[in-house]
Amino acid sequence: MDYLYATGAVMASLLSVVFLYTLPGKMKNLKASVKSQTGKELNNSENGMCLQANIDAGPDIVIVGAGVVGSALAYTLGKDGRRVHVIERDLTEPDRIVGELLQPGGYLRLIELGLEDCVSDIDAQRVFGYALYKDGKSAKLPYPLEGFHPDVAGRSFHHGRFIQRMRKKAASLPNVRLEQGTVTSLVEENGTVKGVQYKSKGSDQEITTHAPLTIVCDGCYSNLRRSLCDAKVDIPSCFVGLVLENCQLPYANHGHVILANPSPILFYPISSTEIRCLVDVPGQKVPSISSGDMAYYLKTKVAPQVPPELHAAFLAAIDKGNIKSMPNRSMPAAPHPTPGAFLMGDAVNMRHPLTGGGMTVALSDIVVVRDLLRPLKNLNDASALCKYLESFYTLRKPVSSTINTLAGALYKVFCASPDPARKEMREACFNYLSLGGIFSNGPLALLSGLNPQPLSLILHFFAVAVYGVGRLLLPFPSPKRLWIGARLILGASGIIFPIISAEGVRQMFFPVMVSSYHRAPPFNLHAVEKKKLR
Repeated sequence: MDYLYATGAVMASLLSVVFLYTLPGKMKNLKASVKSQTGKELNNSENGMCLQANIDAGPDIVIVGAGVVGSALAYTLGKDGRRVHVIERDLTEPDRIVGELLQPGGYLRLIELGLEDCVSDIDAQRVFGYALYKDGKSAKLPYPLEGFHPDVAGRSFHHGRFIQRMRKKAASLPNVRLEQGTVTSLVEENGTVKGVQYKSKGSDQEITTHAPLTIVCDGCYSNLRRSLCDAKVDIPSCFVGLVLENCQLPYANHGHVILANPSPILFYPISSTEIRCLVDVPGQKVPSISSGDMAYYLKTKVAPQVPPELHAAFLAAIDKGNIKSMPNRSMPAAPHPTPGAFLMGDAVNMRHPLTGGGMTVALSDIVVVRDLLRPLKNLNDASALCKYLESFYTLRKPVSSTINTLAGALYKVFCASPDPARKEMREACFNYLSLGGIFSNGPLALLSGLNPQPLSLILHFFAVAVYGVGRLLLPFPSPKRLWIGARLILGASGIIFPIISAEGVRQMFFPVMVSSYHRAPPFNLHAVEKKKLR
């Protein structure tokens, strides 16, 4: 396997050198392609079919979960005239330490879905890029937003406030029913999902609701995914969350990433008076919060690495005691095609939250599902619909796989390591991004979701590795430096190629070669509408 990594590394490194000379001007095409999506005047209900809802009939679609995916999907499908029944375990405002940063690419999708007002009136903060810190040095890395509408930027906020705004907007549609209840199982007949069984709030009686299509998006703790996918969950680390008050970030309206030891620390605003701090702790176990071990760890291990401008507020947040933790999960999408049901969101696919790409993937997925379902008059042929919706998992791949791969690879590069080659890769990444211009615009376009192109990701990743080798060999190479350089390239390959393999090489780079990519809407599900149009 190592020789495959080495061969791929050499090829990718050569391509990266060429890429560095041909990159200028590539962003112009990107800006032109998305410019039409940046105005607030978008009205997507005029594109495609808009069905007339009959609210007295049963639902067309049951959605399990009303988080980011469930709420946005319910509104999107309801706006297209579908009768939607959403069942959420807890409709009170959630209190989470992730899902608080929406990248600019995700905000563009929010506009496309008509949900951009959900970040209004929640004290959301505009985010224009990142600041990267290492060993006392810092680099400002702005998003490549030139040529976009002035409103396009990232948004950071309290997760719960954002969710409640989306739930309220979905429930405002007369054909969307939002109900609090716990889904206990899928209702299956002869291998086809016909709906769900659930217990409504305050009742022990099980209720059955039927629908032609059940969409499961009940999050990372999904208890329904087992029969719908191969769940191979990896937990590389945990986040420990704090809220800092009465302080200002060194770079206003920017996320801050500190390349600390042993792993990164994040800071970003979540309101006009609060800053979220996320401390990454490698492994699946963290020091005990209740015993005070966590406070001691944060004060002795983490605090000395925090920027001076935030140090006092960081210690005050520890003393305040509102410390939370959560595991960081990653899981490649491996669904089982099941008539009558399919998975979305964190129930089927997760990535390390370091890059804040989860909501961008989720909203992009909703756009794909909306466009797939719009031509269909009805959803009653479960077998035909299942085969048709297999294309969803292929069509989403270029965007989702790019963001997933970037998250996994960056996390490994940003973590400290005693290995000299890994140290050089980490240093090279910081210095490469610090160069600015094309060297930061390309990676930031990937991270922000503005240009999630798999090939661009590969070329930039190995351009960093080549840059690191160049630093080692100048001004005079030595056998030791040559050896470290070779190990750096091999190590870079060992980081990124396994992630790509798990995502699927064909689906990620050559989706048109996958048969499901070309599936047309089943004739029997939209023939009636075609007759009417004649």
